[in-house]
Amino acid sequence: MPPGCAASRARELAEQLGQLNVSVDGPSLLAERAAFSGYRRNGAVSVGGGCRLLPTADGWAAVSCVRPDDPLLLGALVGTELPTDPWPAITAWLSAHAGAELAERAELLGVAASVVPPNPPCLLRSAPPSIPRTARRTATSGVPRDVAGLLVVDFSALWAGPLCANLLGLAGAQVVKVETPTRPDGARRGNAAFYELLHAGHRSVVADPSEPGGRRFLRALVEAADIVIEASRPRALSAWGLSPAATGATWVSITAAGRSRNRVGFGDDVAAGAGLVAWDEDGPVFVGDAIADPLAGLTAAVRAVLAAPGDLIEIDMTALVAATLKTTTLDTGPGPVGPIAEPRARQARGTAPASGADTEAVRRELGC
Repeated sequence: MPPGCAASRARELAEQLGQLNVSVDGPSLLAERAAFSGYRRNGAVSVGGGCRLLPTADGWAAVSCVRPDDPLLLGALVGTELPTDPWPAITAWLSAHAGAELAERAELLGVAASVVPPNPPCLLRSAPPSIPRTARRTATSGVPRDVAGLLVVDFSALWAGPLCANLLGLAGAQVVKVETPTRPDGARRGNAAFYELLHAGHRSVVADPSEPGGRRFLRALVEAADIVIEASRPRALSAWGLSPAATGATWVSITAAGRSRNRVGFGDDVAAGAGLVAWDEDGPVFVGDAIADPLAGLTAAVRAVLAAPGDLIEIDMTALVAATLKTTTLDTGPGPVGPIAEPRARQARGTAPASGADTEAVRRELGC
């Protein structure tokens, strides 16, 4: 079993959402995608198959290869064009280079890779740790606000941000998902039922930020929004003229390692880089399916309903996971073993729109 209290923290977060009549089982959300995919733990290969735990010259690392352009980026990392199966070349390069060099080159190139902390001794869960505080521009009361009818503009993709939007939608918010013509949500290529669960009842718009009309549309959306969700490096939206400073909305920013870093990361490599792994005789193994993603999505939703207009909510996924690993050392030896519950899935409340299905309607409503 893994160290820490991620499941307990997820339960606490779900209880806070319950004050807004959103009834979800927090721990079940951590494994919900696996309930749709049918995937299970697979040792040093992630549940979804896109991330691997590999030895470096001085330890271990988690490296992801999931985006269409990742083979090209990883080829630049290792200094050679990668074949159809990139993993032998990546494994060979890592074995000859230290983790610090990997981390530096990965951040420079935009590769999703993390250095795994050394194997700790057997650990006992301690009291639930404190979670890093929200970065606030204004004071908040700590009382969940009613978000029914509020406009949520969701620029995120994959799992963490869409889960945040899904939970806000269940609380009554009106969600508009934003994609660009060249960068649709990569989750559309994944399990269709899981995608529908997260996006059911939302609206979908597509805008091209390289065109003046597209930029005007995006600015109008952000100006109308009560809550904005982004899950990319800040420079991505700032290049379109969009930033937290330019809006009075609550701005939820989900990043791999904070807004000041240029690091790219996904749920599997981020969780492993924070230390959320188990260990067997061969080394570290994954303990679940991209746990950093649903934990970040849950946290983001709770902080969004606790925040005030104009607040900037920073969700540093690495720090978030690391905060659940505050532990007390007992002794060395193998970790405890326990039963593994079967993943459970919620029922989708409606259908998910096709990409861009609501673009023209939303344009008309905003006068664009």
